[in-house]
Amino acid sequence: MNILYDERLDGPLPQVDKEGLLAELRLRLPDLELLHAAEDLRPYECDGLSAYRCTPLLVALPERIEQVQGLLALCHRLKVPVVARGAGTGLSGGALPLENGVLLVMARFRRILEIDPLGRFARVQPGVRNLAISQAAAPHGLYYAPDPSSQIACSIGGNVAENAGGVHCLKYGLTVHNLLQVDIVTLEGERLSLGSSALDSAGFDLLALFTGSEGLLGVVVEVTVRLLPRPPLAKVLLASFDDVESAGRAVADLIGAGIVPAGLEMMDNLSIRAAEDFIHAGYPVDAAAILLCELDGVEADVHEDCERVRELFEAAGATSVRQAKDEAERQRFWAGRKNAFPAVGRISPDYYCMDGSIPRRELPRVLHGIAELSREYGLRVANVFHAGDGNMHPLILFDANLPGELERAEALGGRILELCVAVGGSITGEHGVGREKINQMCAQFNADELTLFHAVKAAFDPAGLLNPGKNVPTLHRCAEFGAMHVHHGRLPFPELERF
Repeated sequence: MNILYDERLDGPLPQVDKEGLLAELRLRLPDLELLHAAEDLRPYECDGLSAYRCTPLLVALPERIEQVQGLLALCHRLKVPVVARGAGTGLSGGALPLENGVLLVMARFRRILEIDPLGRFARVQPGVRNLAISQAAAPHGLYYAPDPSSQIACSIGGNVAENAGGVHCLKYGLTVHNLLQVDIVTLEGERLSLGSSALDSAGFDLLALFTGSEGLLGVVVEVTVRLLPRPPLAKVLLASFDDVESAGRAVADLIGAGIVPAGLEMMDNLSIRAAEDFIHAGYPVDAAAILLCELDGVEADVHEDCERVRELFEAAGATSVRQAKDEAERQRFWAGRKNAFPAVGRISPDYYCMDGSIPRRELPRVLHGIAELSREYGLRVANVFHAGDGNMHPLILFDANLPGELERAEALGGRILELCVAVGGSITGEHGVGREKINQMCAQFNADELTLFHAVKAAFDPAGLLNPGKNVPTLHRCAEFGAMHVHHGRLPFPELERF
């Protein structure tokens, strides 16, 4: 699959005069740094989905909101497409540039503007790293809860665009649950404030609508996030299993018992061995699967819940259940999980990270299905995922230098996402649709729903110039790929070739 913009399927784009655009920008925004030489543009050819690259027409590096407003207003007037980019860690091609568009890089907006320990919020610029917010709030005993694996590098603006989660989102929610206010700039250059630092219940919830919109509706210029007090105690249990299906059943049993862990993660043997070799976290390399379960809160409740979880895991078939003996070991357990992606990168030339989500009760069935697909396509798959909320991250290992392997990995990824939708799940849990999953959107949503999405897009961006070709497919694209909406877990016309 070629995921680069295709005007035949995604709609025509305006032709842009590069020299004329540069002249206009230099005239109207003389202090805005612009990159336009080939060697300067090359570092911006891709985001975290590095298998796909496109050189932007030019790169803009603003440092002030007024520059963002001026740039967007000018691009609106001249009909120039704009793709916004944060730290470039996204895994779905959401910041993949256009060869005839401006790449608007927000990385220089990295100031923490305010920490309010009484109001328990932080006001920051969009280029601030996720982890930096918690580090700034730590002296007040507070932290920012969403913690993606890339939290040391990813920016809060990108987190808003993708509605990022993390290993603790089961209890503390996704980005959308931890936002108070987001200031954006529209394509026309107008600044809007969505949400409020106070209770805000009037009108439509535009903050929730914007969160996860992947740069299609506006550009984030300021974010106010909710801060939480650090729990007085946190304990992690590491449970080993002889098969992934038993681990999947243990997850369903745990949630069914009414226990809500702060985090509940699963790793299979391939990812266990890769992480242990890389981080030395203390994982059992002979286990077929492990579960990491963190429980936090007041001491008495945590100790009681730990015993209940231990009993549930053992009843589900766990061969061993270990509790981290101290804070250092707890951090090592989590370091192994959070470094699973780069660890897998050490054992394979390339990997393709998927992001489907499924109902928890379907975990054993889907894991079995992924194993069968792995054998069918002859590619290894390492399973690492947020088991508590069913957000799966199968890592498909391949070598892009071998003819046909990338295409085979893409096809396998499409089949995995199709399986997620077929059991009542979604094609994405936190990485976003971007360009990568644009075709699979046709399977999850019908024509009426996609038309509604296009109407929302048009309300913010009538010209369709903000991140075109991402997130929401055209109906023409869906028809071209024979992609059908899934009805009640069944695919209509199964005889048609898909994706």
